[in-house]
Amino acid sequence: MNKVVNLEEKFKLFKDLWSPKRIGKLNGQQILLAKIKGEFVFHKHDDEDELFLVMKGQLELVLEDRAVILNKGEFFIVPKGVLHKPIAKEETHLLLFEPLSTKHTGDVLADITVETYEEI
Repeated sequence: MNKVVNLEEKFKLFKDLWSPKRIGKLNGQQILLAKIKGEFVFHKHDDEDELFLVMKGQLELVLEDRAVILNKGEFFIVPKGVLHKPIAKEETHLLLFEPLSTKHTGDVLADITVETYEEI
C-alpha cells in the first residue's frame, strides 16, 4: 500500500555513515537516504547514472575533470562511466536515486562497501 514518506523521520531512524538505506522503489529504480562525513572512494558505475540530492550539509563531488559543490536543495547527476568521489567536511544527508542494479561502490570493493541496502 502506498503511504506518505517523511524524509526527516526516515533520517532519524539511523546514524551510521556511508551506509545508504532504501526507502522506496520505483520502476526499477531505488530511492536511498545516506548520511556521510569524510571521504568516500573513487568509483564509477559503468551502466547507471547516479543522482545525488543534498538534504542537509554540503557535498563535494570530485570528478575526473572537475569538482562540483552541492548545497542543501541542489542535485547533480553523475553520468554512467564517470569516476567520482563524494566528500563531506561535515555530516551531510543525501537522497540518492539510481537503478536497483547499481552497486554501492561500483567496480571497487572497499571496507565501506555495502552489498545489500537495509530498507527502512
